[in-house]
Amino acid sequence: MPRILIVDDEPEMVRGLEDNFRFEGYQTLAATTGKDGLALALRETPDLILLDIMMPEMSGWDVLRALRQRGLDVPVIMLSARGEEVDRVLGLELGADDYVTKPFSLRELLARVRAVLRRPGPRRKFEEFAFGDVRIHLRGRQVFKAGQEIRLTRKEFDLLRYLVEHRGEVVTRDRLLDEVWGYEQFPTTRTVDTHILRLRQKFEKDPEHPAWILTVHGQGYKFAG
Repeated sequence: MPRILIVDDEPEMVRGLEDNFRFEGYQTLAATTGKDGLALALRETPDLILLDIMMPEMSGWDVLRALRQRGLDVPVIMLSARGEEVDRVLGLELGADDYVTKPFSLRELLARVRAVLRRPGPRRKFEEFAFGDVRIHLRGRQVFKAGQEIRLTRKEFDLLRYLVEHRGEVVTRDRLLDEVWGYEQFPTTRTVDTHILRLRQKFEKDPEHPAWILTVHGQGYKFAG
């Protein structure tokens, strides 16, 4: 159930959007200031943010800049009463995924939210991540299992990080080759399978029946964290 963070300085707008998104099956978080919205986004890592632009003290532009500077790649749809092209362009250049002009229809907004959530791509960056008795330290490129450091090759670490960043998402072998190895190195899909096997042998309690790095037959792999 995707979680949507709504950041808008109009309380009635926030309440109305929360009611409608909950009715559609989404979870919601809400803030009425840019500062509170930024803090919530960094703490809760929602699946999507609806972000008003014109807010006192900290505008939506400032919130979006801060999110991207901190490496949070959560999808953002900007909401604004201003529909000028320069505003839409600025939002996209800062890293927004879409731009909706007020007043908008709820059906259109819901359609845009669903479309953005369907897009593939990195969404959850991290400095540290734990699953089972394994802990990953991104900055130091270190991985520990039950407190003992596990040595990984550069590609093994890159592959593990990519799977974790896209946890819950099915990623194909071709996509892994493209984004982890790079096609210019001319690896094969067998290369992916071999590295997946090595990761399972190092981290899975039962590599033959993995609990974390799953095979989705006919499609690819998925990290189930």
